[in-house]
Formats: sequence, structure tokens, C-alpha cells
Amino acid sequence: MKPNIVIVMTDQQRADVRRSRGFPLDTMPFLDEWAGRNTDFSCAYTSNPTCMPARVGLFTGRYPSANRVRSNFNAADAVYTEDLLDVLRKNGYVTALCGKNHSHRKPGDFDFHETSGHLGANDLPYGSPEEERFDEYLKTLKFKCADAPSPCGVEAQLPYRNVSSAIRFMDRALEEGRPFFLWLSFAEPHNPYQVPEPYFDMFPPEALPGITTDRSDAVKKGARYEWLHKQWDSVYGEDGERAILRARSNYYGMLRLIDDQFKRLIGAMDERGIGDETLVLFLSDHGDYAGEYGLMRKGVDLPECLVNIPMVWHVPGHHARGAMGSFVSIVDVLPTICELIGERIPDGVQGKSLLPIFEGREDRVRDCAYAEVGYGGRYWLEGDMSPGEQGCLPGDGSFNCLNPWTQSGQGRMLRRGRYKLQTDMEGTSFLYDLENDPFERVDLWQRPEYGQIRDELMGELIKEMLQNADVLPLPKGRLYVKP
Repeated sequence: MKPNIVIVMTDQQRADVRRSRGFPLDTMPFLDEWAGRNTDFSCAYTSNPTCMPARVGLFTGRYPSANRVRSNFNAADAVYTEDLLDVLRKNGYVTALCGKNHSHRKPGDFDFHETSGHLGANDLPYGSPEEERFDEYLKTLKFKCADAPSPCGVEAQLPYRNVSSAIRFMDRALEEGRPFFLWLSFAEPHNPYQVPEPYFDMFPPEALPGITTDRSDAVKKGARYEWLHKQWDSVYGEDGERAILRARSNYYGMLRLIDDQFKRLIGAMDERGIGDETLVLFLSDHGDYAGEYGLMRKGVDLPECLVNIPMVWHVPGHHARGAMGSFVSIVDVLPTICELIGERIPDGVQGKSLLPIFEGREDRVRDCAYAEVGYGGRYWLEGDMSPGEQGCLPGDGSFNCLNPWTQSGQGRMLRRGRYKLQTDMEGTSFLYDLENDPFERVDLWQRPEYGQIRDELMGELIKEMLQNADVLPLPKGRLYVKP
């Protein structure tokens, strides 16, 4: 019997804001406890710190430069042979999407779907007037931050309703006796940053731990960070610092809400006697500045707070435990699941199976971490076009952090050991020592004493980019591609 598979995905969750990662606040106690009993990868990376490219990377096992989904607007352009849904349905799985989609797949591609997004239900049915009222409230926030506890209580919140959908699906699948695949996809802790009691002020703004970086660190990183700051200022003005504190407080409260709902899901599986025998993966698509560089949300480049993601695996019958320092990627999910269910890895997959780690044969399958950003072309600069022309400042008191100024161009990063290199299509490069400088404040690129390290990492980055060049379509005839 093939194992049931559950992927729990959050949207915009930083990897380092858990107590098990040394964070002062206890934001996710259940996840930390559960992760300690399973395989918790501390060096897990997204393929791209943007929702749709990351999610398509998970499903196809391919980086954005290969699967062609390099922005949130390229769903129809996805290129692959078979994705995770194809593989699982071919192997007899009944499939479900509960929560946020934002991938190349449509909800109707799943056997069961009750979907929602940042502004409420899509085809998630309403179970009470409070749920409908809460969704209307979400729309009034205009993707910003709530200054008061959200109305209608915990059971109207989308994570609670998403878990209820997941439990309904699991019960149906268990009645049918078929193996099931559940993608439980929370739209939180993505903005709009909001949370009800008892989570509101669970981590009060005035008591939050300090932020290491500030706006002066953003200026060192280039004009696009400055542009993002100007858009933030255009919305919040002199209230910007207070707004960030409130947003951080809500963000951490949202993590605790998610944690409680993840605990509820695992409890429901245990009650049904399927907890131990079900493959469960908890991860996020990308991170959030969460106050670093004086910013919230996401947008520019490949800083650790955006690319390092939580990734915890429970794999039935395999006993790798504890925090793993091995480099892993979101594109490794598909090939790992293929090997775990005995299925051939599809052509064109660039991820690596983590099965050797789970079986204890290897302690790593990668020597480095690699990620991409940007949809191409040259950078848009201030004066090329107004934010209003691109709809980045809609005029309703909000702004869009993903726009031509932040997403144009091409950037690549590589982390090996303690050092991280980032470069772009214009040759602008940065080198950081993450052991001494985890928030990337001190650029070592121009320092002569780091010349050998810089050259070695640039060579590794070139090698990684060449190894991840797309092999599709495969050559016809007598030429075979070695995966």
C-alpha cells in the first residue's frame, strides 16, 4: 500500500522566527516539538522568493528558468513533462487542494477542492454567517495590516476552515480505501497581517525583539530597495515605523494561529490511526522581510529572510531525526516523493531525491543552495514609468510589492558553507559571511582578502547554472540524457 501524502504549505513564512531556530519568541511550539521528532532541514531554500514560481517549482521539480514561470503572471506558460499531480494520479491517489492555490494547476485538476485566498473564500463553502462576514472584513484591509483584533473569532479564520476542509477530504478518502494526496495550503502569514484574539497582542509590538538591520542597510543593496521604501512611505508616511511593529506583532500571532491549526490536523490524523503511516511535509513557499531593512512583505533580490524556508518531513518507516544542516530545495519535493512511492522521476526534473538522507545512506545530496529571481530584461528604473501606470499604487491606500521595479532583470544566488554570493545580469555582485553576518549587512565582494572565496563561489554558481540548464525537449534518437 502506498503511503498517504500530506503537504502543508504556508505562504510567506520565514524560517528563522521559531524558538528552535534561536528566535526569542515561541511562535510555533507544536511545529518545533513535531519537527524534533522528524527531519527538520535548517538549510532549506525556495527556488524563487515569489509565490507562483516557488509553487510551480515544488510541483514540477524544476527551477523557474526552466519551467518558465518566473513571475506570478505566468501560470499558463509552465513547461514540464509530468508534475506531482500527474505522478500521484497515475499511481492511484485521490487528490485534494484545501486552501490557496496560486500554481499552474486549476482547482478542477484535483478530485476535491475547497479553495481560498488572501481575501477569503473562492470555492470554499460558507458554513456560517460569521465566515462570510470575516471574508468581507479581509477585503477592507487592502492587503495591509489590522490595528485591532480581527472579528468573528478563530473558527472564521481561513486556516481553521482549511483544516476543516482537509478533515472532510481525508474522511472521504479513507471511506474509499484509496491512498490520498492532500495539499493543505494556508494563505497566511502573508499580508494582510491580521489575527483574532487570543493571538492579537500575544506578542505585543512594544515587547518584540529588536531588528538587526535598518534602512541604511537597504541603501547599500541598491536603488530597488530604495524604490520599495518610497512606496512604503507613500502609504504609511511618518507612521511607517509603528506600522512595521504592528505588522510584525500580527505576523507572529498568525504563526501561532497556524501552529494551532497544524496541531489540529495532526491530531485528527492520529485519531483516525493514520498519523504514523502518512508522509507529512511542512514547508513554506518563501519568506518575509518581517521588519528587516525597514520592510515588510517581499520584493527585491535573494536575502536569507526571503529564500530560507522551513521544511520538515515525516517519512513513514524512515528514521532520520533532528535538525539537518544539509542543503535542500523546494524542487527536491517531487523527486523525493517519486522515489518513496517507487515511481520513475519524470524527464526534466532538476531537483534531487532526499531518500538517501532519510535512509541514512548519505548526510547530504547537495553541496550548496541555489535560487533564482526575476522575470527577465533590464531593470526598470525610476523615471522609466510611473507606479500608477503599472498599477503598483492602485489609489486605494495600498501598494504592490511585486512589480516591474522589483521583479525585472535576473538574479542568482549560491550559498556554500558560511558564504553566500549573489549576482545579477548586470554583473552587480555581493558576497556575505553568513556565520558572522546572518542578515547580509557587510558586503565582502571588493575586499582583497576574500578574493579566493569570491572566485570559488562564482565558479560554483556558474557550474550550478549550467547543471540546471533545461534539457527539455529531450534529444530524439540515439542521444540520452543522464539525470
